[in-house]
Amino acid sequence: MPDSNASRPEPPLRIGDMAPDFVARSTAGTLRLSDYRGRWLLFFSHPGDFTPVCTSEFVAIARAADRFAALGCELLAHSVDSLFSHLGWIRAIHDDLGVAIPFPVVEDSSLEIAHAFGMVDPASNNAASVRAAFFIDPDGVIRALTIYPLSVGRSVAELLRTIAALQRTHDGAAMTPADWMPGHDILLPPALLAKEALAAKGTTGWFYQLAKDRPTKAGAP
Repeated sequence: MPDSNASRPEPPLRIGDMAPDFVARSTAGTLRLSDYRGRWLLFFSHPGDFTPVCTSEFVAIARAADRFAALGCELLAHSVDSLFSHLGWIRAIHDDLGVAIPFPVVEDSSLEIAHAFGMVDPASNNAASVRAAFFIDPDGVIRALTIYPLSVGRSVAELLRTIAALQRTHDGAAMTPADWMPGHDILLPPALLAKEALAAKGTTGWFYQLAKDRPTKAGAP
């Protein structure tokens, strides 16, 4: 029988969980995750500095930084490499590729942040496969998350679309259908009472109602 008093690993983070707070050094100085409260935040991790797919992502996200800013979304990057490695990498990107990285990159050599966010197994001593993204709302709550493998780069357009969709649905008054883009039709929340379902036009009318959306927000994808 397992020891009931034995320590167990923390369950992985899920949508609706509070993002674990932390204090860490970064390329913009020491920062605390809770410093971003009051703003939307895309907290994204990459497997390692000086790697091809991660470099392509940094270039693409840096070039779209103004579009994230227009959505009121801050950017914060993370990897388990050291601060010195981060500085050398962003210098190489600047000098060779002509792109300045405008967002902070957090160091996590001890893997404390990676473990807290469930990016790696609690017993792991490396994070070579981590490519995670956490979409955090102004209250510090995780509203969406994605995990990609080492060999597959993320879509910046989809990151922007996800932020826009989360913001559009945050008040609970609307849902976004498949392939939704800002300005496209939204879905109204379904009826929850029998009388509403019976009064609806058509058999799908109570749970599938498309409606015109409000004007597109500047900077949306």
